[in-house]
Amino acid sequence: MKSIAALALGAALALTALPAMAQSVTLRSADIHPDGYPTVVAVQYLGQLMDERTGGRIKIQVFNNAQLGAEKDTIEQTRFGVIDLNRVNSAPFNNLVPETQVLGLPFLFRSVDHMHKVVDGPIGDEILAAFEPHGLVGLAFYDSGARSFYTTKTPIKSIEDMKGLKIRVQQSDLWIAMLQAFGANPTPMSYGEVYSALETGVVDGAENNWPSYESSRHFEVAKHLTLTEHSLTPEVLVISKLSWDKLAPADQALLRQAAKDSVVKMRELWVAREKESEAKVRAGGGEIITVDKAPFVAAMAPVYAKFVTDDKTKSLVERIRAVQ
Repeated sequence: MKSIAALALGAALALTALPAMAQSVTLRSADIHPDGYPTVVAVQYLGQLMDERTGGRIKIQVFNNAQLGAEKDTIEQTRFGVIDLNRVNSAPFNNLVPETQVLGLPFLFRSVDHMHKVVDGPIGDEILAAFEPHGLVGLAFYDSGARSFYTTKTPIKSIEDMKGLKIRVQQSDLWIAMLQAFGANPTPMSYGEVYSALETGVVDGAENNWPSYESSRHFEVAKHLTLTEHSLTPEVLVISKLSWDKLAPADQALLRQAAKDSVVKMRELWVAREKESEAKVRAGGGEIITVDKAPFVAAMAPVYAKFVTDDKTKSLVERIRAVQ
């Protein structure tokens, strides 16, 4: 009888422990950038917050430097729950989540401050919510800086200089249309392929922000940087809906808040990293070119005509422009 009672007690204790054990999880997070990059550090910081706020039950393991694949591949893996968390520029989501196309419209944001006010407010929450029907839950927006063009041989000193240049772009219909409107030949390819493509002449140039231009070493092979600052497209942090649904509601709330808290950390890191990257590029002997942006802005009329067509999108653009 004592043996039976002991077994029963052991089984009861095991059953009692199951819920706590089930809530212990390590979330795998993907990023294409190298160690120390602001987005990588921000998600690592998010992991620290979750570790502290859950007493170690929820941890986040960051696989940076494209260890889990290019952004296009990791998006699919995240939708199917193979990857839990993913930090991606919003552009690769354009064909999946139509609302993200608005964020990539060239010259839409007047400044970094304007972009912050948009994504931190109800418009940002509305766009994050649009991910859920596609197997993803949007958690927060990170900065991606102002993107500009850089080339290997032909410096871009006016919009006319872009004619016929093969320029790498992100895999998005919007970005392809933008380059075509500039007169260039858009060449979609994954981020990890760009250095070799620049070095071997597969493309004549690419476009990105200061930290990416520097950390990828693109400035070594494409020394002409033209400050068009044509896009302030934010990054987005998402979690697989499958992974999200496995979390208790209280843990979901903790993760959502921790993601928002990590944005503050990311922006501090980003400002510092931009200055550091610009200094490295200038020290490396790159040519930094300032241009009249007006012709570049005017050239975007057909892009807006093509992608801002329905009432919902037009309203979203108007609401973004109205944010003060």
